[in-house]
Amino acid sequence: MTTKNYLTPNQQKELKKNPYVKAVSNKAITYTDEFKRLFITENEFGKFPREIFEDAGFDIEMMGMTRIHKAAARWKTAYQNQGITGLEDSRKYSSGRPLERELSLEEKYARLEAKTRLLEAENELLKKLDFTRKADGEEKIKIAPELKFELINQIIKKYKLKRMVSYLCEVMDVSRSGFYNYFDEKSIQKRAIKGGSDEVVKNIILKAYHFRGRKKGARQIKMTLQNQYQITYNLKRIRRIMKKFEIVCPILKANPYRRMAKATKEHRTCPNELQRNFKQGLAGKVLLTDITYLNYRSGKRAYLSTIKDAETNEILAYEVSDKITLDIALDRLHQLRRRHSHIRNDAFIHSDQGFHYTNPTYQKLVKKMNLGQSMSRRGNCWDNAPQESFFGHFKDETNIKECETLEEVKQEVKCYMIYYNYYRGQWNLKKLPPAKYRQQLQQVA
Repeated sequence: MTTKNYLTPNQQKELKKNPYVKAVSNKAITYTDEFKRLFITENEFGKFPREIFEDAGFDIEMMGMTRIHKAAARWKTAYQNQGITGLEDSRKYSSGRPLERELSLEEKYARLEAKTRLLEAENELLKKLDFTRKADGEEKIKIAPELKFELINQIIKKYKLKRMVSYLCEVMDVSRSGFYNYFDEKSIQKRAIKGGSDEVVKNIILKAYHFRGRKKGARQIKMTLQNQYQITYNLKRIRRIMKKFEIVCPILKANPYRRMAKATKEHRTCPNELQRNFKQGLAGKVLLTDITYLNYRSGKRAYLSTIKDAETNEILAYEVSDKITLDIALDRLHQLRRRHSHIRNDAFIHSDQGFHYTNPTYQKLVKKMNLGQSMSRRGNCWDNAPQESFFGHFKDETNIKECETLEEVKQEVKCYMIYYNYYRGQWNLKKLPPAKYRQQLQQVA
């Protein structure tokens, strides 16, 4: 069992609940005289130190056996040399420090005022920090000990409270020794060196963050550094630097599923042959298609139609139009046939039940191309989830809303499709862009 050299604040709190503990610091535990006497008595009756501590309600894993053995040896020696008197804590009589006394009214008021000022400063800090929200919406707020030390130091200097270090450390639930170590000259020098190193890493991360004009999150930055600059950084390091320098990644917004026009009586739907089995290990076998709305300046709207390879996530065909006619779907099939020879003979195309895909003309062209056809259940966007996910990322990472004209929209879409297919690594594709991942699959096959 390993030695526990330091006790965390939570462990200290837990230990303080034990009636046999007088005081706890990050390094030491002060036991009551009663427990020492109990220990000697039970040990003389043959009980092992571990058993005595466990029966007294101590967590052995938390404390470590080395700490227990040292305490046992110390008490046995004191008992052998001085008897019961040797087990008494004599530090309060020999330390030269006065015994604890009742604080005066003025001292209580001064402490209360100092605590209020410190908590006000803490609240101001929390307003500036980003909160990590749990799934149920509850806020999980944590302040690093270093920030607490800075707050305490700030309050002490501002209000000249040098004699309240111990009290303010107690209020903030940090150790006094940690506070003094943090402001030690050597520690300050180390932080300065580390800060300079962080600046260098920040500049490298920003290169990846702005690569091809698309802002990225930590995982995208890691893949971009690896694929484009041959630099490997730990994901935790990237996240720490981003947090430190407030480099904010785009947040994936909810992508509400919008139904297109429903099939009419003349249109026929197809069964759901895919059954969400998107990844079948072969490029060019499972094709996904859909249409989404693109809103841009002055309340204008365009439509984006895409065909995606479910295995590689590559966008094989796309078109932007200001009209949502049948042609936007038919032209994608013609484009697919012209540009991609790797489509398999047993390939099939999966879509929702929009009127484009149930239209007899569309279904006739699908059959002519020797493709099978599959459709999601009505109103169930999960049956075409990878395609919906692509539209979500697309809208987060493009600047469609800033476009003034349809031509600008088309240009922005074209730039993004090149970036997405050839440069944007994906975590589940061995951190490679879709087109490169397809090439790897084809080489293996």
